[in-house]
Amino acid sequence: VQLVESGGGSVQAGGSLRLSCAVSVSSANDYCLGWFRQVPGKEREGVAAIHHGGGGIAYADSVKGRFAISQDNAENTMYLQMTSLKTDDTAMYYCAAALQPSDYRYWGQGTQVTVSS
Repeated sequence: VQLVESGGGSVQAGGSLRLSCAVSVSSANDYCLGWFRQVPGKEREGVAAIHHGGGGIAYADSVKGRFAISQDNAENTMYLQMTSLKTDDTAMYYCAAALQPSDYRYWGQGTQVTVSS
């Protein structure tokens, strides 16, 4: 399993960013992909998840209505479209894969998102 994030950057509050995660999973057809974020000194937070194969989607309450997770199977890429960004969204964002339910053991290197006021 290989995961590579891109698309982070700096944006003003109220702006938008789209994160991408190039996904390579050769050992399974049924798995979950997720976006997580972490601020130094705080616990990692699950942001959004999507089931590859079933299409089910879930969001953290803090991002519902502002963020949208999607996947392009033809491009083997997962996206996180982030809108109406807040300063509280500032964090390192990671994509992850779970081949077993809730067992996110494969991680990308992370991409920094900084939202300024």
